[in-house]
Amino acid sequence: MSKAPSVRALAAEALASIALSGHSLREAADRALPKLPDSRDRALLTALLSDGARWWPRFDAALDRLLDKPIRRSEPVIHALLVTGLVQLETLELPGYAAVAATVEAARELRRPRLAGLVNAVLRRWQREREALNAALDANPATRHAHPAWLADAIARDWPAQAENVLAAANIEPPLMLRVNRRLAHRDQVAAALAGAGHPATLHAWLADGLVLPHSTDVTRLPGFAEGHFAVQDGAAQVPADLLDARAGQRVLDACAAPGGKACHVLERADVDLLAVEYEASRAARIRQNLERLRLRADITVADAGDASAWWDGRPFDRIMIDAPCSATGVIRRRPDVRLHRRATDIDALVAQQSRILAACWDTLAPGGRLLYVTCSLLRRENEGVVGDFVRSREDAVVVPVTLPVGQAAAIGWQVLPGDGDLDGMYYALLERRPA
Repeated sequence: MSKAPSVRALAAEALASIALSGHSLREAADRALPKLPDSRDRALLTALLSDGARWWPRFDAALDRLLDKPIRRSEPVIHALLVTGLVQLETLELPGYAAVAATVEAARELRRPRLAGLVNAVLRRWQREREALNAALDANPATRHAHPAWLADAIARDWPAQAENVLAAANIEPPLMLRVNRRLAHRDQVAAALAGAGHPATLHAWLADGLVLPHSTDVTRLPGFAEGHFAVQDGAAQVPADLLDARAGQRVLDACAAPGGKACHVLERADVDLLAVEYEASRAARIRQNLERLRLRADITVADAGDASAWWDGRPFDRIMIDAPCSATGVIRRRPDVRLHRRATDIDALVAQQSRILAACWDTLAPGGRLLYVTCSLLRRENEGVVGDFVRSREDAVVVPVTLPVGQAAAIGWQVLPGDGDLDGMYYALLERRPA
């Protein structure tokens, strides 16, 4: 019988693929987790990957101080192993001797026995010099909060008064938020069932369908999941159904709809004729899966939302929701690998794509109808920049004021920053089409 791989060796290989080869955290975890039979090992692997991605910019910079010669290119897996070692010592606060010994042994398991001594020396040096090293890393906002420098600078430019809190919030584990499917269950009943199963949930103060659990868990094992009584959805993503205010009998478009959470929420609220447009077939499949589990129905088309000729039949929509492709800089606390994969050079292309989708969808909106533009970005260029340019170019576009219990007014629309009301970062702009 072959020996099961160690958690740390698996974590190093997976983290290297995330940080240095561009794979997503979800992809890497899905490949690695089935190799570990023990639930405690799987929990440690999950923590090493999540915190490894979250704190990579900080500990990657620390290794530049700890190593005489960089190894991230010559030995990427050992470089990632060293990051996991620092995560164990500094973030997870595991017992130092055991963490170092197990990480050194992982170097041997990874067929790098000649580097085991280097791993031991680097981690021991961190333990000896950690106070001075942490002080040096904390002196720079980018390494203090483990953000790429371009993003830390962009947040400081766009949100100077809130930048420090925004950067800090991205490194705090968010609560698990659920959205109760009001067609199949009552929120109080779902909360009672969860509490009975040892998962006490609180009713969200102002989101009518929201429940909050303090920590993440395997939601598929929670009572009511298989029956479609609830879905996982952050509170910021539950807001669009309120703002869209779709009414029974209306025709609704959800552009860029995957994975379908916002579309499902609209369908839970009202009997509408909903078309979900999604560019990627694999992501459209996730919309179908969510609709089936929640016992909902919608039409799904795989097409480019920015090319209405590919999906529009000429019948206007009363409500349109655009969940625009964006930098995802507002959801880094839930998707820590975004900070490793997003580049400053991506923003121009995203803005062009957002503008194209907004213009194409607007032409399918009925006079008097409303369009809700949503992103999970913090960057003004993607938000009020895109909407402002559009409104100035269209005489029939009227801005409808948006106000929420948390967040702040933007030049156009409303911005929730990460941590506002313990929500993810999200932007909303509501427009109405003036009748001719």
